[in-house]
Amino acid sequence: MRTLERFNRVNKKSLVQRVCLVLVTVLTQAAATAQEAATQPKPTAEQLDFFEKRIRPVLVQHCYKCHSEESAKTDELRGGLLLDSRAGLLAGGESGATIVPGNPEEGTLLGSLNYDLYEMPPAGKLPDSVIADFRVWIEMGAVDPRQGEAIAAAEIDIEAGREFWAYRPIQMPVLSDDITADNAIDVFIEKSLAEAGLQPVGRASREVLIRRLYFDLLGLPPTPEQIQAFVEDDAKDAYSRLVDELLRSPRFGERWGRHWLDVVRYAESVTLRGLIYNEAWRYRDYVIESFNDDIPVDQFIRQQISGDLLETDDYQQRRKNLIATGYLAMGNNNLEDQDKAKLRMDAVDEQLETIGRGLLGQTIGCARCHDHKFDPIPTKDYYALAGILKSTESIINANVGKWVEAKLPLPPEQQATAKQVNSQLALVSSELAKLTKDTKVGVIGVEDAIGIVVDDEDAILTGNWSKSKSVKTYIGAGYQFAGGGAANTTATFQPPEELEGEYEVRFAYAYAGNRPKSLPVEVWDADGSKVTVLDETTLPAVDGHFDSLGMYRFEKGMKPRVVVDVSKAQGAVVIDAVQFLSREVLASETPLEDSVDVEAIATRVKELEAEQKELQAQVPKAESYMTVNEAGEIADTQVHIRGDVHNLGDDVPRGFLQVATYGSVNTISQAESGRVELGQWITSDTNPLTARVYANRVWGWLMGVGIVPTPDNFGVTGELPSHPELLDYLAVSLKEKGWSTKALIREIVLTETYQRHSQATVEQLEKDPENKWLGRMSRRRMDAESILDAMLFVSGELDLTVGGQTIKSGTKNDYDYAHEGFRRAIYWPAFRNSLPEIFQVFDYPNPSVVVGRRDVSSTSPQALFMLNNPKVMQYTELAAKRFSQMSEIDDARRMTLLSLAILGREPTETEITVSLAYVNKSENEEQRLQNWARVIQAVFASVDFRYIN
Repeated sequence: MRTLERFNRVNKKSLVQRVCLVLVTVLTQAAATAQEAATQPKPTAEQLDFFEKRIRPVLVQHCYKCHSEESAKTDELRGGLLLDSRAGLLAGGESGATIVPGNPEEGTLLGSLNYDLYEMPPAGKLPDSVIADFRVWIEMGAVDPRQGEAIAAAEIDIEAGREFWAYRPIQMPVLSDDITADNAIDVFIEKSLAEAGLQPVGRASREVLIRRLYFDLLGLPPTPEQIQAFVEDDAKDAYSRLVDELLRSPRFGERWGRHWLDVVRYAESVTLRGLIYNEAWRYRDYVIESFNDDIPVDQFIRQQISGDLLETDDYQQRRKNLIATGYLAMGNNNLEDQDKAKLRMDAVDEQLETIGRGLLGQTIGCARCHDHKFDPIPTKDYYALAGILKSTESIINANVGKWVEAKLPLPPEQQATAKQVNSQLALVSSELAKLTKDTKVGVIGVEDAIGIVVDDEDAILTGNWSKSKSVKTYIGAGYQFAGGGAANTTATFQPPEELEGEYEVRFAYAYAGNRPKSLPVEVWDADGSKVTVLDETTLPAVDGHFDSLGMYRFEKGMKPRVVVDVSKAQGAVVIDAVQFLSREVLASETPLEDSVDVEAIATRVKELEAEQKELQAQVPKAESYMTVNEAGEIADTQVHIRGDVHNLGDDVPRGFLQVATYGSVNTISQAESGRVELGQWITSDTNPLTARVYANRVWGWLMGVGIVPTPDNFGVTGELPSHPELLDYLAVSLKEKGWSTKALIREIVLTETYQRHSQATVEQLEKDPENKWLGRMSRRRMDAESILDAMLFVSGELDLTVGGQTIKSGTKNDYDYAHEGFRRAIYWPAFRNSLPEIFQVFDYPNPSVVVGRRDVSSTSPQALFMLNNPKVMQYTELAAKRFSQMSEIDDARRMTLLSLAILGREPTETEITVSLAYVNKSENEEQRLQNWARVIQAVFASVDFRYIN
């Protein structure tokens, strides 16, 4: 009976109706499940990740209490709606369909979340960013893996999980005696080609190879002269010498550093409020320098995880280690979140995702709310890692959170100077503090002054005045100040009683160097008004507190007043008190108690302030950088049940992923976060993931697609390696070569596999259209940065300055930022809210997440951009001017040089004929230059320019 009453009271439905509704829902779910199994395409890893990271935790935290099978068991189900399964979500409830995949405007979900239709969840509207996530999720098909075929068991078997290829120990494949490092890669490729019944194509031409190498290693085109020199070099080692030359170029670090910045979600702002990371550029420059110096990858990783904790006596190394920790600090966090516990854990989760995907190829974040649904990562492993990062401070709590910045150590030669100057400064500051603060010299109570005193607190004020006690020479509880020149800002002092007879009127102020030298003060008496000009930059003449305004005659019935008008002064106008002294009081006046010392003390204070300012200017200025700190509280963390930071479970000791841990690991100190040990574990020789993941990235950046096509996901939902033995060979080779990126690159680009041309045979197109078996080189579209850099390079205006801050001075946020200039694209500000248009058009990666493989599109807007964008037109006009100034060559040769510079090849006869016919239509030199610019723009807009063969 109680159950029936409860159903009627809460849901306004009869029990029979409710039972029928639940039965219909169950039957509908069964039908929906069967239909989904037949029609739903296999979700991508990115779609699954979006659900696990952005959608499932919200459903668990805010919806399951009233809309789950568990709530139905306890008679708490609301509206007949089940949201704990995909079938329930699609079936909807009493109010109709909850969602329609692909169409966010249909269904009740978004209307309820927005509080337009219903108010769900009833406890409070979700943040706009969360509602936006639901819209995106529905738009991309509402992928939801919560079905009967879920892979994960109730209890994860770590040992069984290690049977999956990615978690097995890395082993060097068995090689025959005739295989060497010079041909091992080709042997693996040729073996797979033979098994597929395919033959590889031949070697690319010299022109194609040099262009391929230049863009792959430097991100820039070769010059016509460099192409000609390589083509004409008949030496057997011409190609290997070219490779070595490019690996030594400072441009190499800019190209390969950009690859790494994709992986670490590098950005110079946060999305909300567009706040600027003013010091992020130091991390970018550190990355470029590290690739140029070929820092071993294992060391490179440890610096970014725990550089601030790594001991070294070398100043330059210490500086690099500190800057490297910006890696952990650049996350795109919701700094406005007022639930600071949630904000802190969200930041930890973001860091774990960046480390997991970027370094280990693991979707660790999917284990935040529950055991990983697909991979052998239990929730306890997530919180073992989370404890390390929760013991690390990366966000400073405030109304709007703040990222951590610190000062870099000074160079050794400046440290001695700083020590000496700071010692002197400490003495001066100590004496100054004693005079101006501890002794309270110059602070006089109203009751201690003779005559009638009207304090600033009793004055009639108009306009904007502020209270202060900064300068310790004042009457009463402080003084007021206002900016000189401000309109409608006045102070009027009136005595509290009638005055009769002659009085001296005095004005008190706290003097300082930024006060007005000419402050008019008007006194009204029986004879009218009189203006006296005061100099507030000097010590008041009377006892160091007051300046006399003169003698004045007052009569009964009148209202004496002293008026200060700020609009007539320049500087910080100060008002403190006004004193009225009758002749009788003047005759018996004695100095204020502390007046004996005031002038001497004031003089000394000025001397000390000047000395302090001079010393401060001599102290070497330390540079700031983005970083993290060890947290104030170092501790293990608890499991957050269903990901809820306020619903805590068992403590979990800090540690690492069990499935990727072989043998013993370093014990995490109770006094430190554990980041040092985390870096050591990630780069340990027994970790099966790190070397594989990095070797796969290098292969993918050179070949277009990794051996594992999902470079950020080596888990069950990622793709399997096309050449598993080759991947292990590359991982072992990387480690044997001292984790050298350049050595691995060199080994790959010297192979026949890399040097093949990109023209597919008929057989290859039939059997291997996607070039999975690498019988040819894949033709690849250049990324946005290479396109921009190449255009600037051909124009002759590319600024090759290395490093430095490039955000315009005074920029407060990244909204509508005007990107411009001639630096390489890697130095253009990487803002999350406003990217250069060329970046948007040519698939620049989302700078808020790990991106190991960029999307590559080929769309009509790209061609339209190249033909109509004002900046592209500017670059073509600069290039036209540059090549037109080559007066010693004819137009045919000019066209040849242009084609070599832009396309890396000589033009065809037809291309020369058509281009020159257009150029020669001009009536004057100005028109001729414009026609050359249009020809160059047409070449830039061509597919041959944007693609590397």
